Amino acid sequence: MKIDFTGKKAIVCGGSRGIGRAIALGFAACGGDVSICARDPKAVEETRSEIAKLGRKAHAASADLAQGEAVRGYVREAVVALGGADLLVNNASAFGSSDDDKGWTSNLAVDMMAIVHATQEALPALRQSQGSVVNISSIAAFHPAARQPPYGAIKAAVVHYTTTQAALYAKDRIRVNCIAPGSIEFPGGIWDRRKTENPTLYKTTLASIPFGRMGTAEEIAQVALFLASPFASWVTGQAISVAGGQGL
Repeated sequence: MKIDFTGKKAIVCGGSRGIGRAIALGFAACGGDVSICARDPKAVEETRSEIAKLGRKAHAASADLAQGEAVRGYVREAVVALGGADLLVNNASAFGSSDDDKGWTSNLAVDMMAIVHATQEALPALRQSQGSVVNISSIAAFHPAARQPPYGAIKAAVVHYTTTQAALYAKDRIRVNCIAPGSIEFPGGIWDRRKTENPTLYKTTLASIPFGRMGTAEEIAQVALFLASPFASWVTGQAISVAGGQGL
């Protein structure tokens, strides 16, 4: 079973590193054209260059996904640059941990409202292609999140909104699904930093994973690519935990 995205076009919000980067590179490796955005222009350009080296059309822009008009403007630009859209990936996160206005506001803006803005803007192109949306949530959506109250609550809202989107857009033959990753480690990511900044938390979390290791960004990307492919043509409104048994 080989996934072939030749002639297909993906927009990845939060696509410069980690899970978003892995999805973007995986889509391009399967023959598709890709647009990515993130805040850091250097990281965005580095990933865009990697996509281009795979021989695919690669578009990139720096955008603050906490700003609604910036999100909409980026998606409009990406649709034009790619000539359409078959897949929208909403991956960005503010990782808000503080139980105060700043933590809640940042998580709501980036983790939830960016999904709303990006999907609404991409709808005309997705209707035309009968494409799909993949939202990235977290297993924090399914368990108490005492260390990160805003993060867990908003990620739970992402799961719920995914089911609502799936119901809303089924008439347009647009599928919407959600991935809930467990603890994922990649260079420069939150668990890579915690290994040195908070080794006790890192070791405790590692011990809670039955497989005895953190997941990789590529393992999340593989599920995202499946959900975007024809092999998942009868899958919509689902939240799939990809966590190596973490939380069981």
